[in-house]
Amino acid sequence: MGDFGTIVTAMITPFKADGSVNYDVAAKLAAYLVNNGTDTLVVCGTTGESPTLSWDEEYQLFVEVLQAVAGKAKVIAGCGSNSTTEAIAATEKAARIGVHGSLQVVPYYNKPPQAGLYQHFQAIAKACPDLPMLLYNIPGRTGQNLSPETVVRLAQIDNIVGIKEASGNLDQSSEIRRLTPKEFQIYAGDDSLTLPMLAIGAKGVVSVASHLVGNQLQQMIHAFNVGKIQIATEIHLQLFPLFKALFLTTNPILVKQALKLQGWEVGSMRLPLCEGDAESCQKLEAVLKELSLI
Repeated sequence: MGDFGTIVTAMITPFKADGSVNYDVAAKLAAYLVNNGTDTLVVCGTTGESPTLSWDEEYQLFVEVLQAVAGKAKVIAGCGSNSTTEAIAATEKAARIGVHGSLQVVPYYNKPPQAGLYQHFQAIAKACPDLPMLLYNIPGRTGQNLSPETVVRLAQIDNIVGIKEASGNLDQSSEIRRLTPKEFQIYAGDDSLTLPMLAIGAKGVVSVASHLVGNQLQQMIHAFNVGKIQIATEIHLQLFPLFKALFLTTNPILVKQALKLQGWEVGSMRLPLCEGDAESCQKLEAVLKELSLI
């Protein structure tokens, strides 16, 4: 249940000049990504500015992206919430239109204990037992870490098939890999840690950089998987400045800037996110030019 490949792109949400969602560009971008290294798309995750999207906007994005990539790639719906009831309602609605999985973030702001986290994810999984679920651990944004012990308990639930592990803690990732079944999929949550996490048993990455270098990321992971470690390392080191440049300020500010420099009409961010500062944008542009991406 729920094989999402190696490159899962956390897709941005394009906006029009008036701030409304640009569904046409979203569909075109989704198709482009799938033709350039993406196996699965996460729609309405953090990179998609989910905190400022309405439920109706998110639902319509699921519909549009599913149609745009039908038969070519899978779509994971970002349905997480810090309200279990809301997360269940959003997941049930997304499941009815045929998404291939859901991404469920650790509840933010209310900082539940590990027992509450277990019950939260268990309740969502039980509400949609036929829909594969990826856990999403990103303590830098949520204020709470999902412990390896809790992940191990959750991995025993049939439709909880993996985790996007964005704690940045390789020891934690190692512990999760050591204690979970080999079928349980671990995805790096940071582009710069993809190669190190492959070495400790991760399957791939939920990526931001794949908007720009999806094919190169596929080449890196393939090289690693066939034992060509030196080639994988060379690709990692070549792309490393991009991985860091995209996060000089809050994501997705700079990946949207990069796409605009490539000619995509993705619009601005919704407040409280804003345009990137001049220094970060200049550093990003220099890296993009160095890699011949613009």
